Amino acid sequence: MDNVIRSEMTTEEALALFDRLLPVSLDMMTGRWTGSEIRTGHPMDGVLAVSRWHGKEFRSPEEVFPLVHRGLGGRKFAVNPALMPIGLVMNAPILRNRLTALLFMLSEPLIRTRKGTARLRMTEYRGKLSATMIYDSKPIQDIFRKIDDDAVLGLMDLKGSAQPYFFVLRREV
Repeated sequence: MDNVIRSEMTTEEALALFDRLLPVSLDMMTGRWTGSEIRTGHPMDGVLAVSRWHGKEFRSPEEVFPLVHRGLGGRKFAVNPALMPIGLVMNAPILRNRLTALLFMLSEPLIRTRKGTARLRMTEYRGKLSATMIYDSKPIQDIFRKIDDDAVLGLMDLKGSAQPYFFVLRREV
């Protein structure tokens, strides 16, 4: 199944793939994951790459780090989503440049967190019950479907957004 995941798809293609995939259990999500986006024409396309997003970490259903980034020197740190201006990011494509990346890395001391900022629950979405990450401070849910034992397709459902945002997570070994 992994060979049908492309870095660029239409939203319709990504939704059709998402709907074909099997649900994910909470236990499967435990661990550290490396992420990559699937470009679908969503307003957030490119944002995570510019901010040097690394992936997500699921320590338990109650302790989830949804935004793990790479800082200066490649060191990983968790970002507090409450401090991220998602409306600005979605509506200002000019922010997707090297200067923004540098400013993001330099702001690490201000935006990092050592506390989990999301939870993991089983929810029903598009007719299937599957593991879902729910942000504590944003109207966002990331719903996961199984690609294989070490990869999942994620769909970010942002309240008020007409289009979902897609990404892939691969388990770190």
